[in-house]
Amino acid sequence: MNAPAQCLARIELVCADPGGLAGFYEAAFGFSGRALASAAGNVELRLGRQTIRLIRAGPGGRVNPVDVPGWSPLFQHIAIVVSDMGRAYAHLCTLPRWKPISASGPQVLPKASGGVGAFKFRDPEGHPLELIGFPAGAVPGQWQMRSPNVCLGIDHSAISVSSIASSIAFYENLGLNRRTQSLNVGPEQALLDNVPDAVVQVTALTPSRTTPHVELLCYRGDFDRHVPPQGIHDLAATRLVLTLDNHSTFKAVCARASDALLSEPKLEKDNPGRALLRDPDGHLIVLETAT
Repeated sequence: MNAPAQCLARIELVCADPGGLAGFYEAAFGFSGRALASAAGNVELRLGRQTIRLIRAGPGGRVNPVDVPGWSPLFQHIAIVVSDMGRAYAHLCTLPRWKPISASGPQVLPKASGGVGAFKFRDPEGHPLELIGFPAGAVPGQWQMRSPNVCLGIDHSAISVSSIASSIAFYENLGLNRRTQSLNVGPEQALLDNVPDAVVQVTALTPSRTTPHVELLCYRGDFDRHVPPQGIHDLAATRLVLTLDNHSTFKAVCARASDALLSEPKLEKDNPGRALLRDPDGHLIVLETAT
């Protein structure tokens, strides 16, 4: 088995207005943040123990395509855990500018699909998000907490893939380990995704620190998944930042994934390494060494 990645350290969203979008995340979910020392006005936000970073799009960055379906390789969402779906959804409905994905409000999935309550939507700049709430008696240990905030933290980032086998092989090469797999189907899944007759193979891949983790969504059906990959400055160019434990592991992972590298890995003595990769469906991954 390959040496595991330490953690999914953060999720980076490319934005037209990081400061303005930060205001939405603070108001909607209770994130707290700070501006980073950057002329671009980037903002880092935390919810519980998880982190996202809002990065200003560079020149030529394209806005998020309108209504990208869940089966598209351009689709990627962040799943936010809530302690009370009704309260979280009601509060979200008081805020402007976001747009629903789910066709009929929050859905409760069948037990075979995890039994969670869920609702998918897009933030004011079009990035897909999901609220998830676990059923009583089946709340994972990391989410059994007391909090004044109904939104507790980030459980995972889910990415749509065209080949489950190719994607599993790719992410296992980066140091993620397969944890669970399910086949999600039924009217609740179709309403959640707003995809008729949705049949979705969901595979969870985890680093050593299992929260947050990565989920692969592979929709069965005759879909045209041949879309140009997002450019690194596009608003759809969300990045998963994986932390590796040392320079030796970083070099080994970069060597195994050399065909996916978009730039020469940066590795300097006593400084974190950094490399940017593209997975088989075009999703962007940043590898870093622990500081």
